[in-house]
Amino acid sequence: MTTLKNALRTGRLVRVFALGQFYSPKFVEMVALMGGFDAIWLDQEHCGLTVAQIEEGSRAGRAAGIDTFVRLPVTDYASVMRVLEAGSSGFMASMIRRLDEVENLVRWARFHPEGERGINGSGIDGRFGLLPMADYFRQANEKVLVGAQIEHKDAVDIVEKIAAVPGLDFLFIGPADLSQTLGIPGQWDHPALWSAIERVAKACQKSNVPWGILTFSPAFAQRCVELGCRMISIGMDVWTIRRGIEHCQEQYAKFFTA
Repeated sequence: MTTLKNALRTGRLVRVFALGQFYSPKFVEMVALMGGFDAIWLDQEHCGLTVAQIEEGSRAGRAAGIDTFVRLPVTDYASVMRVLEAGSSGFMASMIRRLDEVENLVRWARFHPEGERGINGSGIDGRFGLLPMADYFRQANEKVLVGAQIEHKDAVDIVEKIAAVPGLDFLFIGPADLSQTLGIPGQWDHPALWSAIERVAKACQKSNVPWGILTFSPAFAQRCVELGCRMISIGMDVWTIRRGIEHCQEQYAKFFTA
């Protein structure tokens, strides 16, 4: 299995899929079997997935050959540590607004000498205690994927400094919340939104950090790719199920008439 971190390092376009409201390990397996996706992100921010659910999703991903990472609201070091010990490759922190928040992410996600992550080693990431501590520290530091979401205008205002934080693996734009904080909620074609996206793209290019975004249409995705985006999140479980039902209704339209 190629990890998302290694895929991003190649510079090629990677595709990810979101699971939240209808999360299930079976959905993880199905996306993997469908092919074409590099990773699945599990939404702990809006859906409140438990550590046990993240363990199940990460285990399903390993078995099916697809990488997993978690979107989470970072409140303290334990919120980062627990998803890593549950088996996810890493995380992206939502609603970043300050530089010190990003610096904390890196510090909490890595062991000495790169950080101050809490030491345990009894989870799957430490092979349930079978890895010697020195190997555990080294491998964990090498493999962990750390991302920060740019979805607030405050983050855009300092994105050049955020992108330059050592140890940060990627930035991920949340266009919905970003549009709201810009005062143009849901206006995907608004010049102010695209100005913010372009600023993030330039900051990432300068610091050689890949960036991703949740896309709303093929045209939206193409415009982002042309700006240098290297991670596109194509849909999520709710959208997929809704569109599947709509497709069935369209195919059987005559049976839905009064």
